[in-house]
Amino acid sequence: MNRLFILLFFLLSSTLIKAQINEIGFFLGGSNYIGDVGPTTYIAPHDVALGFVYRWNRSTRHSYRFSYTYGKISSDDLDSDMPDRYERGLSFKNNIHEFSAGLEFNFFEFDLHKLGSQFTPYVYTGINYFSYKELYYIDKEVKEDYTAGALAIPMVLGVKAKLNRRFILSLEAGARFAFTDNLDGSNPKNENLTSLQFGNINSNDWYVFTGFMLTYTFGENPCYCPD
Repeated sequence: MNRLFILLFFLLSSTLIKAQINEIGFFLGGSNYIGDVGPTTYIAPHDVALGFVYRWNRSTRHSYRFSYTYGKISSDDLDSDMPDRYERGLSFKNNIHEFSAGLEFNFFEFDLHKLGSQFTPYVYTGINYFSYKELYYIDKEVKEDYTAGALAIPMVLGVKAKLNRRFILSLEAGARFAFTDNLDGSNPKNENLTSLQFGNINSNDWYVFTGFMLTYTFGENPCYCPD
């Protein structure tokens, strides 16, 4: 049975490579967080973010996209212009391991049949699953509880251009609405730590990845004609 699954996997992979233009590459940029600790600047990358991405181009206007991104997030109340946060003086660091799947839509035609340079803005959304550390504070010192997982919705805006026949360069900024309010330690899930909650417990956290993506195209040119 295992051999049959392996054979089917390789046959399917071979078919996809021959039938579509595929892209594989890496993402390099920065990250920031928005929540109950530190400043609330929406796009302010100051921690590292890097990852891998795969695009499966289904037409000149849309692609299926899958990615893994690792990012550090951190924030400090002393960097906030809000007096109550500055006086509170909390800070934290956390790590994000994100897996994402979704749809990318091009505003202009991005036809990989054509030679020469091409350019288009695009948007991307889908569903993310990410892991992070559950945090809490004791006497203003941040503590780690356990590793947790949550879903997030990505909202990404970018621009991309063909550098040559094989390489595509993209620049994008993407905010993620996380289905958790404890990337920063303000709202621990542990029932034994509920007395340590603070901030707006009815508003979830966000994290943002901003950077460049370089992808390599492979596979035969697709036919974007209607069946």
